[in-house]
Amino acid sequence: MTRVAIVDDGEVVREALVHLLESEPGFEVAWTAGDPDEAISSATRDTPEVILIDVRMPAGGGPRATREILREHPAVRVVAVSAYGERTTVMEMLRAGAVGYVLKGSPAEEILAAVVAASQGGTRLSPQVSGEVVQELAGRLRSEASDDRRKSEIESRVRRAVEDPDVLTMVFQPVFDIARMRIVGVEALSRFRIDPPTPADVWFAEAEEIGRRPQLELAALRRAFDLLVDLPSALFFSVNASPETILGDEFRALIATTIGARLVVEITEHAVVEDYEAIAEVTEEIRQGGGRLAVDDVGAGFASLRHILRLSPDVIKIDRSLTAGVDRDAGARALAQALIAFAAATGAVVVAEGLERQEELETMRDLGAGFGQGHHLGEPMPMADLLALLERGSSVPPRPRVNF
Repeated sequence: MTRVAIVDDGEVVREALVHLLESEPGFEVAWTAGDPDEAISSATRDTPEVILIDVRMPAGGGPRATREILREHPAVRVVAVSAYGERTTVMEMLRAGAVGYVLKGSPAEEILAAVVAASQGGTRLSPQVSGEVVQELAGRLRSEASDDRRKSEIESRVRRAVEDPDVLTMVFQPVFDIARMRIVGVEALSRFRIDPPTPADVWFAEAEEIGRRPQLELAALRRAFDLLVDLPSALFFSVNASPETILGDEFRALIATTIGARLVVEITEHAVVEDYEAIAEVTEEIRQGGGRLAVDDVGAGFASLRHILRLSPDVIKIDRSLTAGVDRDAGARALAQALIAFAAATGAVVVAEGLERQEELETMRDLGAGFGQGHHLGEPMPMADLLALLERGSSVPPRPRVNF
């Protein structure tokens, strides 16, 4: 004997289903309910094998009743009985845990067949809705296949960039002492020479999506270090690394051969730091070797302020979002001035990033920023061009002007 409960806010429908089940041998109506709350409490008092549940009811309807009943009684088999057969409604009930879905007005044999299938551990959908479900599942499969293809393409591009030095190349943007207008250091930046042209931040974001960001960053670091041997010893050099890369053994081994008073490791504001203590341990190793830590993109969001407080950086790099138009924006000036004052109080130095106009440069200099970089001062360029610039301009000081 299969014990079946009926949940529907329409009394006529409840009575019709009761009559149908009681007229057939092998079925017993355990109880009926007119709303989800009554169904949930009734199932707790008397748990049937199968429950026929209407979809559109007040108080969360069939989906809520199904979820809560199955949470407490996972062995119950739920069959949705509804006047609505559109795909979203069907999928909502199936996601809630229903194993069957029949339309009101279906032949009695179809409703009974759904109850029997449910009681035997099977599933059954009305022919009118099965096509909708197939379309939904096919759409999901297409989406998953498309996502898999995209990830495979990213994997292939990242692998090529890591292995081929002609794909992942490095450029170097000069950092100036803006009081003396002399180059005091450079920042190493990645460029990717492959079609379609894609910004470096997109490359690293996609590599992170497939779990390959550290490999890509390490490849960039190795290429940067290979070129930095040609840089005059008076200049410092900055490299960028995510927390995941910084905490890896390969990074620590790599910088062990490079650490010195010239090295600055930048961690971006956008990077999520889950373990500040672990980052601080690596930072201490860098500092013991004479290197320094910088927090990049300060002012672009709240994370940078947390990075500053937790990591006590030696260098604070003010983001372009603050320096852009700082000469005309009183709010940006006030915030930049506060960051500069904070840096002075904590012993850090400030680099104003993204300087693209003379007025921005002069304003940041007047506010007390000691250093700057941006297109107005110098574009990122290959090492050969940078060396040529240094030879022509004689803008390198005889010794570092700042304890980077």
